[in-house]
Amino acid sequence: MPRQVTHRAPGRTSPARATAFLASLLGSTLLAGQVRAQDSISQNAVTLDQLTVEGSGVGLTRANPVGLNLTTSSRGASRLGLTPLETPASIDVISGETARIRGQNTVVEAVTQNATGITTIASPGNGNGAFSSRGFAGPNSIQQLYDGTRLFVGAGTVTFPFDTWNVERIEVLRGPASVLYGDGAIGGVVNVVSKKPSFTPIHAARAATGSDGLARLAVDLGGPIGDAVAYRLNVSGNRDGGWTSPNGDFRNLAVSGALLFQLNPDLAVTLSHDLGYQEPARYWGTPLVDGRIVQSLRNNNYNVDGAKVIWSDNWTQLKTEWTPSADITIRNTAYRLQSRRHWLDVEQYSFNRGTGLIDRSSYTEIYHQQEQVGNRFDAAFKGNVFGFRNEFAIGFDVNHVDFRHTNNFSSAGSNLVTSVDPFNYDPGQFPANGRASPAYATSTNQASVFAENRLILSDQLSFLTGVRFDAPTLDRRNLQTGDTFARSFEALSYRFGLVYNPTPDSALYVQYATATDPVGSLISLSQANANFDLSTGEQIEVGAKGLALNGALEWTLAGYRIVKDKLISAVPGQPNVSTQVGRQSSHGVEGALALRLPDGWRIDANLALLHAQYDEFREGAVSYAGNQPIDVPERVANVWLNWAFARDWEARIGLQNVGRVFSDFSNTAPRPDYTLAHLGLDHQVTPASRLSLRVYNLFDTTYAISGNAVDGIGTNWILGRPRSFEVAYSVAW
Repeated sequence: MPRQVTHRAPGRTSPARATAFLASLLGSTLLAGQVRAQDSISQNAVTLDQLTVEGSGVGLTRANPVGLNLTTSSRGASRLGLTPLETPASIDVISGETARIRGQNTVVEAVTQNATGITTIASPGNGNGAFSSRGFAGPNSIQQLYDGTRLFVGAGTVTFPFDTWNVERIEVLRGPASVLYGDGAIGGVVNVVSKKPSFTPIHAARAATGSDGLARLAVDLGGPIGDAVAYRLNVSGNRDGGWTSPNGDFRNLAVSGALLFQLNPDLAVTLSHDLGYQEPARYWGTPLVDGRIVQSLRNNNYNVDGAKVIWSDNWTQLKTEWTPSADITIRNTAYRLQSRRHWLDVEQYSFNRGTGLIDRSSYTEIYHQQEQVGNRFDAAFKGNVFGFRNEFAIGFDVNHVDFRHTNNFSSAGSNLVTSVDPFNYDPGQFPANGRASPAYATSTNQASVFAENRLILSDQLSFLTGVRFDAPTLDRRNLQTGDTFARSFEALSYRFGLVYNPTPDSALYVQYATATDPVGSLISLSQANANFDLSTGEQIEVGAKGLALNGALEWTLAGYRIVKDKLISAVPGQPNVSTQVGRQSSHGVEGALALRLPDGWRIDANLALLHAQYDEFREGAVSYAGNQPIDVPERVANVWLNWAFARDWEARIGLQNVGRVFSDFSNTAPRPDYTLAHLGLDHQVTPASRLSLRVYNLFDTTYAISGNAVDGIGTNWILGRPRSFEVAYSVAW
């Protein structure tokens, strides 16, 4: 079988120079692609669809662009490489081609518009990549991975990966997953799997333009270098003038490169590097007037002149996979992950009814410097136990993380409050006496061991177990006072699951799992939170899934209950103060289907209904028991309807519905539910080229992604983008 590639990039590349190189490269490749597309396509040519269907990573099957991928092997929910049909858990496997065809250019869009029950609470403060799932929200409860590797969360921020151009598939595991990946996964895991090196030549490119000055350029190259080496290179650059003014523009660059060395048929080594550079919009929200958005203020951005948000990530990984026999697979991944981040903003806005002005506060400058060096090893074995077929995996994971936080929290300028006219305002400058200075540094060592087993009791019944033990140790030093403290934790997570297959194409399952969440962001643990315990949780889940109509129908159905104790949450209006609540719980049902219909019709739909609440939560004399947790919707639905109405033409409409959420513990600052509609029209110009028109937020709905509240009153919402359009041309040669 032809192989696939990983995305990585050269070390520290100037974004301007890299973007210029990308533009010149795509200028020639697109022209060449257009000329060749007019010629007859040879039998050996690789078309756009084949780029996603053909090839496989070592030991795994490529994700199909159509359907739920219930029979696609993955390692997102099991280190044994089981398919979703074999796994007692709720899993979404989203093909990268699905995301790109639907115009989902970011990982957040791909996850929230395709996976079941996942929503975004993105803001510049959390890296524009935080999620909510099954009643729990934030990067400390929904863990994010890249090719199975986790960057430890610092100060609640995750900034990589973000671009879907280099994505082969996204695996979303809903519910507790600490038994696989450690703390920080009570709500679920999002694992982004990159494209892999290929021994089949791959050449593809994309160019797009759209509203607000949008421009996208991307290239995907791969193929053999001799008989035993293959490569993959993905480069994607995006820029936009933005829909808020000023400071609404953004630009980013993602570069991924990998080399696969097939040393012999049983031994493969892959060296990869990924670079992510982002300058997102410096937009922190739109102020509310009497609890609602005034349309005349919708496009106004009240940040200061010269505001900055810059994120730079570098991921280097060396992966080795050895299969000495059909029953033994040994894998090792050594990695170095690095992140540099900078914020220079005024971040809080509220409408002052007494003056009619917008009050601005939280003049903030922050730097993050983070480096993580680690190694993950696991070995999988197939054999027999007491006459039953058995699959077993065991391994360890070790990390060392250095994190340095520079901020202006103690400066006089950080407490500045300014007021501007809502319409005719001077953005002003960041105060000279509000700049950042070194605040604290931490050193974290983490070691874990894990094991997983699948006992196949019969052709219809299998029993899965898993266990993981984590032992992180943190040392923190205050760089201003010299004070230090150290803290060690221990966490044991485990799960049991039973899968019954009434037919080869259907499964019934039940699972019990436990998990832990860190105390805030573990590597940035503060002295105030040092005595808090790890949050612990457990889930019981039952479900069914299967295929029917000769594979034309795929479906899943699940019910669950999760209980989380010792919950850590920020106190609304006091972002630097946390409290450890007694208990939070959620229970719900989820369903999904993918159905191919006659006459070129296809429908993909999912629905999540849940009830989430604080069971025990008291601040002084005030009890929030029974209230809906912050940033958690109790209804999430997605529908995609496709119609191939003529030869080489396909139209689609996507609907996304997110229920009401709250910005405060007391549930007095609601953000309303919303429904978005997205349109797409594709024309297959040639077998190797496609022209696409996309319209986002067709009805120009005003909706909030996240929001702030003070004393139970909403102050400002971060809004999603208004109606916009994009035209893209993709070509393979």
